Amino acid sequence: MDLIALIPSFGNLLFTLGAFVIAILIIISIHEFGHYIVGRWTGIHAEVFSLGFGRVLWSRVDKHGTKWQLAAIPFGGYVKFLGDANAASGKDGEAMGAMSDAERRHTMHGAPLWARSLTVAAGPVFNFILSIIIFACIVSWRGVAMDPLTIDMVQPSPYAQELQSGDKVLAIGGQEISDLSSLNILLDNLPDVDQVNYDVLRGGDTLTVTGLHPFPATVAGLTPQSAALKAGVKVGDVILTVNGEPVPTFASLRLLVGQSEGKELALEIWRHGDMVALAFSPVRRDIPLAEGGFETRWMMGISGDLSFVPTTQSPGFVAAVKSGYNSTSYIISASLSGLYHVATGGISTCNLSGPVTIAKTSGYAASQGVLTFLSFVAFVSTAVGLMNLFPIPVLDGGHLVFHAYEAITGRPPKDGVLQKLMMVGLVLIIGLMVFALTNDFVCP
Repeated sequence: MDLIALIPSFGNLLFTLGAFVIAILIIISIHEFGHYIVGRWTGIHAEVFSLGFGRVLWSRVDKHGTKWQLAAIPFGGYVKFLGDANAASGKDGEAMGAMSDAERRHTMHGAPLWARSLTVAAGPVFNFILSIIIFACIVSWRGVAMDPLTIDMVQPSPYAQELQSGDKVLAIGGQEISDLSSLNILLDNLPDVDQVNYDVLRGGDTLTVTGLHPFPATVAGLTPQSAALKAGVKVGDVILTVNGEPVPTFASLRLLVGQSEGKELALEIWRHGDMVALAFSPVRRDIPLAEGGFETRWMMGISGDLSFVPTTQSPGFVAAVKSGYNSTSYIISASLSGLYHVATGGISTCNLSGPVTIAKTSGYAASQGVLTFLSFVAFVSTAVGLMNLFPIPVLDGGHLVFHAYEAITGRPPKDGVLQKLMMVGLVLIIGLMVFALTNDFVCP
């Protein structure tokens, strides 16, 4: 691949790598801190807390005797507990044999089973907690649409409309509406036209005015490495026609793109008062469904939004945390469903992305603002937590399987067996990483 293809259109390679490293360091720091702090609470001593691998650039020893360090290779980290032979928590048999019973209690291999299990599970759990906190903070910052649905700002558009800031929306197209959720319900019953009638409360008077369809063919967001982004589509664009056919709503745009079968489409776009002509070829994508499973569609890689910005209010602490939890749970369920469908051949293996795609996405997310970047961090944090729970030796999930075996049989697996299983797990992880990296270069 040409090196220039690794440089997203919004910036340069250095910016992309910087965003990727920051995201990884945040996620790994939280993961390893979960292991460290729960280990300390349960009486397991951490000798080293390292962000990165390789040559140590900076270090200090705290009052608890833990060495905190930054290493030269920033793509990872680890906590080395007392009695560990290496960063993968392999047992140092010689060191363990020279310890007293009291000293062994403070090692990962000599502590009670409950303490070891909690310490191992803490890494993924802290990843999930980070995601919930980030999503909760984002929804608190953005707010939720207040009831009744009130217009804060009308989006720029080439179509004339009479809606104004402060209008309280009572009905759209003759259908009553009370809040944003009821708007989502009536969208399917609205005509596929660029303008509809709104019944609004304005200054104490009830008026019927003309306004843009609530969900027009306006570009509110672009998927990284999407066909639309590569073609030059920008956030804020209003797509007027596809191959000369009018697209008054986002639904009509999605229909035409979905029926394209991947053939090149010509777009006529309104961009801040100017007319722009672009062309692109849709790409097949596997999209998770709310009820489970996947749907394969031809897509251009854009998201839409309302034709107006609703007035928002704070959701409150409990509602924000619930929203964060729901977002994190959805990522987990969609990821598990995706892996299942990839394994069974239900969807393309190209749905598994490697570090190059993740790096590009992190750079794009950072270029779109702090909230978008934090959303990306929360998404990847959830994915990292979930991946570490897989029952593969070397990963946290593999250690928990060993702990479950010990709980059932009353004894841990033999050291020789553990070492062989750890090698098998390492080969599996490396194989998966190579496969995902290959996808970065061969998948569209």
